[in-house]
Order: sequence, then C-alpha cells, then structure tokens
Amino acid sequence: MQQHDVKETGTAAEPEGARPHATDAGGSGTRTRGAFALLASVQFALILAMSVLNVVLPDIQREFGANGAELALLGASYGMSFSGLLLLGGRLADLYGTRRVFLTGTLVFGASSALAGVSTGLWTLLAARFVQGAGAALAVPAAMALVGVLHTQPGKYARAMAFWGGLAASGGTAGMLLSGLVSSWNNWRWAFVLPVVVAALALALAPRLVPAGPAPRGGRLDILGAFLVTAGIALLSYGLVEAPERGWTSPVALGALGGGAVLLLGFVVTESRVPQPLLPLSFLASPRRAVALFAVFLGATGITTIFFMLALYFQQVRGYSALETSAAFVPFGLTLVASGMTVGSLVQRFGPRAVLVSGLVITGLGLGTLSTIGADTPYVGAVLAGLVLFPAGAALVFASSTVAATADVPQEQAGLAGAVVNTALEAGPAVGLAVLVTLAAGHTADLDHSGGAAASAQAAGYGFALGIAAAAFAAAALCAFFLLRSRTETQPTPTHEEYPL
Repeated sequence: MQQHDVKETGTAAEPEGARPHATDAGGSGTRTRGAFALLASVQFALILAMSVLNVVLPDIQREFGANGAELALLGASYGMSFSGLLLLGGRLADLYGTRRVFLTGTLVFGASSALAGVSTGLWTLLAARFVQGAGAALAVPAAMALVGVLHTQPGKYARAMAFWGGLAASGGTAGMLLSGLVSSWNNWRWAFVLPVVVAALALALAPRLVPAGPAPRGGRLDILGAFLVTAGIALLSYGLVEAPERGWTSPVALGALGGGAVLLLGFVVTESRVPQPLLPLSFLASPRRAVALFAVFLGATGITTIFFMLALYFQQVRGYSALETSAAFVPFGLTLVASGMTVGSLVQRFGPRAVLVSGLVITGLGLGTLSTIGADTPYVGAVLAGLVLFPAGAALVFASSTVAATADVPQEQAGLAGAVVNTALEAGPAVGLAVLVTLAAGHTADLDHSGGAAASAQAAGYGFALGIAAAAFAAAALCAFFLLRSRTETQPTPTHEEYPL
C-alpha cells in the first residue's frame, strides 16, 4: 500500500493531536522495529491458533466424548468465523481506526483463548474457538494496515510485506509442531498458553509502540453486505466440513452449500449497488491482484493439505506416534524459516513476478515429489525431499503474492486489502482442502473395491490428491508469468535493513 498522503518527516501517520511515532523515514528506528515485531508476533499467533489443535483433536474427543461430526466442526470453527468476518473487520479498521480495531480484536482473541484453555465441555470449547476466530478477523486486517503506517517508503514497505506474507506459512507450521508437542504431554489445554501470552503482551505494549494510524474516516457500514458475506462463508464452510462425513449429496451438505452460494451471490449483487460497499468489486478487477490472491489461496491449500494428509499417512499408514509425526515436519519448519530469511531481499531485487513464478514452480515440484508416496516409502527420500522443496517455495509464494496483492492500494483501503488477502488465505483450508480430501477418498475407495491392500490404497489416495495439487500450482505459475505485469514489480533498492523475528 502506497501512502502518498503521508510525508516522510520521521513520524508515522497519526490523527491530529495524537502522540507522534517514528517511522522508517527517520527518528527512532528502534521503536519502529519494536512496533513491527509486536504486530508480526500477533499475526504469527493468530495464524498459529488455526492449526494448534490439529494433532490433539483425538485427545479432546476422548475427554469430551465427541462424535466425528462434532470433532470436524471443532476443527473448522476457528476458520469459519475468521474467514467469515474478515471483510467486516477490514472495513471497521478503515472506518473507525486501525489501532483501535487491532486492540479490540487482540483483546477478544486473548480472552477467548483463555476460555478455551479452561473449557469444561465440548460446546464451551466450540464457542470459544468461534469467538477466537472473530477476534482474529478484527485484528489481522488492522495489523496489516498498520505495517503501511510504520513503513511509508515503497521499498521498505515492500520488504516488510514480503516478511509479513511469510508469517502465514510459518505460523501454520508452528501450530502443527506445537500441537504435536502438546499431544505428547497429554494435556491439550497447554496449546492455548502461547496465544494468551502474545495477546497480553500486545495489549500492554501496543498503546506505547504502535502508531494510531490515520484519523478514523467514519462513514456508513454496509450491514446487509456484512451479514450476507459472513453468513454465506459460514454456511459454505460448514457444508464443506460436513460433506466428506455425510456425503456431498446429503441434505445437510447440499443445503449448506446451496444456501452459502445463494448468500454470496446476494452479497455480490448488494456490493454492486450500495454507495459504500464492504468490498468494492473494482478492488478485485485487477488481473494481477486476482493472480496474487489465487496464489495465496493455493499456498494455503498446499500447506493445509500436506499437514492433513501426511499427518494421517505417518500415523495410520506408517505407524508413527503423535510426537514422531510432529518431528517428521521439523525439516519443513526449518526450511520455511531459512527461506523466509532471504525472501524479502529476493522480492526487492527481482520483483514479485519472478519470485512468485519461481515459488509456484518449486512448490509444485515439492507436491509432485510427495505424490509418489506409497505404503512402504521411506522417510529419507521422496518424503523428505518434498518436505524441503515445498516450504522453500511456499515462503516465496506467500511473500511475493502479498506484495503484489497490496501494491498501489491507497491508505483508506488498507484494512480492506488486509482482509481480502487473509480471506484468500482462509479459503485454502476450507475450500481447497475439502476438494482434495474428496478426491483422495474417492481414489482410495476405487482401489479398495479393486481388492488392493488398505494401507496401499490409502497412501495412493493421498498421492493422487497431492498430484492434482501439483498440477494446479504449475497452472498458477503460468498464469503468474503472463498476467503479473511489470508495473507491480518493486524497484530494487539497496538496503541492509533486516526485519525482526
């Protein structure tokens, strides 16, 4: 986002009369780096919370006696409210103040995380997870908008956004690893300690470190649009969660999917007619922004699919324990961190287009390698190679696509940009994973009917779905090459500034 109305005078954009803060243009660089580190830590925790229950769901099922449908709903509850309310959260940040909405969302997230950790029943935990997602939906777009307030120079802003984009992958990976560690302690409640601590620190430090941002603009809130998009995404997500369990033609799945589609269609119609829409349709008209958002969607789909399918493959086919399963993903996390440390410089030097195309190709190769797994495939070989190739490319994909998606966005739409990018991020686990799981289950069933061994059929089903995902990444690389034009490229700017974390 280019803040053309903010002068590089050494202070961040603040409402009139507010206490000044330093930006990247001068003044206290330490305060700017501290504010960025704080915002990044909150973003990391909000994404971590999405996957932090993945491995411990069986422990929760045993404690509360949940059935399969209830467990699936619990697993999806955070993402459902998160994705459904993101556009509303972005609009609120633009209208009523970015720091104010960021602090409100962080407070809601932290309080509900604490409630989840002390839940005495399944429905209390389920409600806490829904509220957690709602708090995240308020905090995420506001935090992303505040990065633009901290870094007003285009080169430094692009570098910050490249780092920010990598937080999605690293947070999801950390949640998966933390979930495995917590499972080994046999107490899933510890999974919520880190989110509570991060939220508490942010609430204590943000008023002193983080600038307030531009003065709230005020204006009318598109209530009808907010209801339609929230209810539509929630229904669609619920239908996608229930369809694999109940069948795609079941009344519950068809009703939820059809109802969600109708509500989202109504949202599109509404946004084309109201004077102050929640999501101006022109915002999505840019082919380069559409390609970047699709890349975010694919990246999130790929990571979620690998975590979901390989976690089951390691435990059900190869007989790994929960702790061994988490350990198997350690190379994935280390590669992601190593790749993330250099991706900002790569985007700044070569531009988003070259980095995005390269990232999509590398991730596609990683998925293609993983698609060869069988019941007896050793870990050291195709599995390990795929778990290194994919995160190496994923860091490039998330960083470059975030820069491309937010290029040239005016300050008054900063919250909207953050909401749209994160909605694409959330759609991957909801829509992309559901489709790939269905493909995997169908292929496994076909092999079972032909008399193949159960373990071999299950592994082949996962491999088939991962191969389809690899093809989708290859197609996206072609689209990015032809549609992501040079006008989105960030001009190389020599700098030695490093970002924290």
